[in-house]
Amino acid sequence: MFKKCFSVILVMSLLVTLFVGCGSKEKVEKSDSDKASVSDSTNEKSNLEKSKEIDVFSIIGSDGQPLILPTEKKEVPDRPEDPKALAEEDAGHWWDIEYAGWTTKKENLPKSPADGAVGKKVVLLKAGDHPYWTAYVNGFTQIAEAYDIEVKILNGNWNMDLQSQQVDQAINEKPDAVIFAPVDATACAPLMRKINQAGIPIIASNTIPAEAAMKYCTAWTGPDDWGQFRMLARYFADEMGKEGGYAIVRHMPGSSPYFARTFAPITELVDYAPDMKLLAMDTANLEAEATMQLVSDWITKYGDELKGLILAGDGFSMTGTEEALKNAGREDIVVVAAGNSKTGMDAVKNEVCSGITYQSAEGDGAIALFTAVRYFNGEEMDPVAYLPRHIITADDVDNYMPAQW
Repeated sequence: MFKKCFSVILVMSLLVTLFVGCGSKEKVEKSDSDKASVSDSTNEKSNLEKSKEIDVFSIIGSDGQPLILPTEKKEVPDRPEDPKALAEEDAGHWWDIEYAGWTTKKENLPKSPADGAVGKKVVLLKAGDHPYWTAYVNGFTQIAEAYDIEVKILNGNWNMDLQSQQVDQAINEKPDAVIFAPVDATACAPLMRKINQAGIPIIASNTIPAEAAMKYCTAWTGPDDWGQFRMLARYFADEMGKEGGYAIVRHMPGSSPYFARTFAPITELVDYAPDMKLLAMDTANLEAEATMQLVSDWITKYGDELKGLILAGDGFSMTGTEEALKNAGREDIVVVAAGNSKTGMDAVKNEVCSGITYQSAEGDGAIALFTAVRYFNGEEMDPVAYLPRHIITADDVDNYMPAQW
């Protein structure tokens, strides 16, 4: 009897042990599975990490130059007590435009989410249509593709009323940021304020807004029009032997280049080449036919006194100028211009034009969106970022071929 009981107990103990053992083994297996799941979750990268790992510095533009160019700063002098009280020929008169954004007290700027740029939505409000802007958009979209950013582009067609309507449209899109290239440097202030009040960060681009608008911008990027035209003015003066009369074909009225590409050379030459004389300045709205007529009229009016021309653009403005010089047989006139289109670089190669500024249109668009990327990543940024300055001459023009536009 005892043996039977013992046998029964032994069998039951074995069964319990096996049951518990199986249970323990199942428990261990579940635990391993859970650990693997947790490990996978831990190893999955955040959007911010993915964003920071994307390399856009290796992207090359259509001209063989890097798409993302190293940006520049510049020394900002003290602001005159009353800039407008100074003469227009005094550089201090233009302080509020030339140095807009550097010392601006910002208002109500949205805080960066610091969660990465991948998958964000951005609206580009561009000033108008022009071959330069076609290249700008090419650079812009390359950065958008790199970060999988959804982009909507609205064209202001150089019309402030239209751009005002597009600001409302942009706000209704509820984007993560707006890249704003204003049609008018001053009239854009209430538009930027409206975007700012909607809680949308603004990266201003290309054309420089007035100080009243800059306070609503997280940052501004683009060419240092004032700086590069001061550099161009000195080169121009050297080519003219620092003497003789000159005239300026101006940019689109109301735009920041309208002022920068006129008064940067004027104020620079007052000190650098005081024997040079400004004969005339006017706009032809960047149109070839109008530029040809304007330059032809100057040649007729001033004759041999006209020794040099400064052009606010090297596209249609250069085409019109070349035609006027050819018709008048004036190969002696020194020409410089803002660049750098194919028309302008061909003019340099053909010795019609002495020099043009280097301004990467693709880089202009790329750096604007890349600055928004940096904002999304939570990076610290300067309020202003300039494209690098350089004067293209016959000595190095081939380095910038083929042209972007």
